[in-house]
Amino acid sequence: MQAPYPPRTECEAQQRGLTLFDDTTAHNSDSTTAVATETEPMANEATSTDHNLPERHSAAQDQAPETTATAAVLSTETTPPAQPPAQADDKHASEDFASALENFTTETEEAVGEDRVIKGTVLKLTATHVVVDIGTKSEGMLPLSEVLDHEGQPKVKPGDEIEVMREKGQTEEGYVNLSHQKAARLHAWDEVEKAHQEKRPIKATVIERTKGGLTVDILGARAFLPGSQVDLRPIRNLDGMKGQTLEVTVIKVNKKRGNIVVSRKELLEGEQKEKRNKTLEHLEEGSILTGVVKNLTEYGAFVDLGGLDGLLHITDMSWGRLTHPRDLVNVGDQIQVKVLKYDKDKQRVSLGFKQLTPDPWLDAEHRYPVGAHVSGRVISVTDYGAFVELEQGIEGLVHVSEMTWSKRMKHPSKLVNVGDQVECVVLSVNPGERRISLGMRQLAENPWDALHDKYPVGMTVEGRVRNLTDFGAFIEIEDGIDGLVHVSNLSWTKRVKHPSEVLKKGDRVKAVVLAIEPDKRRLSLGVKQLQPDVWESFFATHHVGDVIHGKVLRVAAFGAFVEIAEGVEGLCHKSEAVDGNGQPLHLEPGMEHDFKIIKMSAEEKKVGLSIRAVGEEASRSEVEAYKQPVSSTSSTIGELISWKRASNENN
Repeated sequence: MQAPYPPRTECEAQQRGLTLFDDTTAHNSDSTTAVATETEPMANEATSTDHNLPERHSAAQDQAPETTATAAVLSTETTPPAQPPAQADDKHASEDFASALENFTTETEEAVGEDRVIKGTVLKLTATHVVVDIGTKSEGMLPLSEVLDHEGQPKVKPGDEIEVMREKGQTEEGYVNLSHQKAARLHAWDEVEKAHQEKRPIKATVIERTKGGLTVDILGARAFLPGSQVDLRPIRNLDGMKGQTLEVTVIKVNKKRGNIVVSRKELLEGEQKEKRNKTLEHLEEGSILTGVVKNLTEYGAFVDLGGLDGLLHITDMSWGRLTHPRDLVNVGDQIQVKVLKYDKDKQRVSLGFKQLTPDPWLDAEHRYPVGAHVSGRVISVTDYGAFVELEQGIEGLVHVSEMTWSKRMKHPSKLVNVGDQVECVVLSVNPGERRISLGMRQLAENPWDALHDKYPVGMTVEGRVRNLTDFGAFIEIEDGIDGLVHVSNLSWTKRVKHPSEVLKKGDRVKAVVLAIEPDKRRLSLGVKQLQPDVWESFFATHHVGDVIHGKVLRVAAFGAFVEIAEGVEGLCHKSEAVDGNGQPLHLEPGMEHDFKIIKMSAEEKKVGLSIRAVGEEASRSEVEAYKQPVSSTSSTIGELISWKRASNENN
């Protein structure tokens, strides 16, 4: 390499104060440095010898190639000149030489550092860079990110030896730009290219997540693993793969740009295809295989049988009830399954898990006889009851009506919760429909069984009005025991259309026990029975034939209802509403008449009335006489009646 400023002539060399060395002098460190200092020629000598300048110039040109810039040094041990040189010229020559030496050193370092790996020593680590001693007058600096592992920790420390390559330019602080990744790539390129050509897998360690994929390390070289090539199916959480070592295939290499692209998906697809072929050799309906749970859905689980996925439906997981497949299996579980159906054309496989065990319902009727006391765990609570698991695959239903003797429980959750251990009684078993009916209240004493002894018919009880309906009022006489007062048993005298006319919710009232039906859990009560029965009093003091005074209450198409005593009504049919002349009478509410009792029914509480019977002329004695034999055979009934009328008119 030529010196930065080679002298054009010997004269110029003398003027600049350059000392030229041959190769022997330059490489001999033990020899004494010799300095040849020549004085500048006088002005008159230069004038008198101008004709010799071309020759001297030519001689300088001939000598210049023999000297090299690598032998040029500046010596401070110079021999005093015959004549002292000018100070200004010495200073100028010294500055030019220093500049030339600076440029020469920089160019030499650049020539040495570029395009080859050099070894350096780590001096220190900063927050962003690593300072490295590379043996030159200036240290180098490389980004800290190039020496971080997948956890973000530096892989080097001060004093460690590291391979680097020099980058172009310098930092603002004067450090040489270095790259550790380029040095690492240089060693890894041969292996990466070989793996690419041979299409064989190579190991890579995930360093970090980048836009669109992952950055992986291959023998010290950085490569890009696209997100779509990480697995057979898209992975949502790529951050979780940091630090993992994967086998990948090299799909693209660009040495000029230093780019390496790898794929794990291609390798997995090849492995999956190979496994699928082996699986298909042994796959047939009825065969039992071992697989790994790959994915869970609401309707089942997908099981990897070895390169081929099969569906394990939720109904084929357990003989019992499952709310979700995760109740039985989890992703990653290794399970045995039975092939239920295999479609070769569509390559669809239906699997079963419960088919590996006998159906527990086959002998459930013998293991759970009616009346047996059993225990189980509540697995579900609904509006209509609770499901109790007696064993794996066997469930029974405790209906809400069989939970307690009380009718006031609004929801089963008030009594049991999911996970509770409960005791039950088997009420019925239906293996065909896979149903078992259970009861919980049967374990407690039925309060209705002792109700006859506790509340005999005719006894007066007291309770609170709990509810009102159109047909009556429910009165709670004790916890869980309600009695019904029908609307007809509220009053003897008043026609009650709705119980709210007499009672209000929350009122405390007294009532009489009318009837008890334990099997139907019915208790009939009456309020009006606390007062004397006006009908009984009326029937005790009145008989058929009595004439009484009454008031028309209401009129119907078939007759009129007449009040004949307080709370007692009778019916005068329209055929009986006739005057003495046989003419029909028009009755209206509020009208008062005398009525004759022509019919009485204590059981039905009915009284028949008549106006026509009151107007009849014949008295009871005359009627009796009429019944006796008549002396004159010529007399007729018509004549007798006419005679009686005539007699009445005369009176």
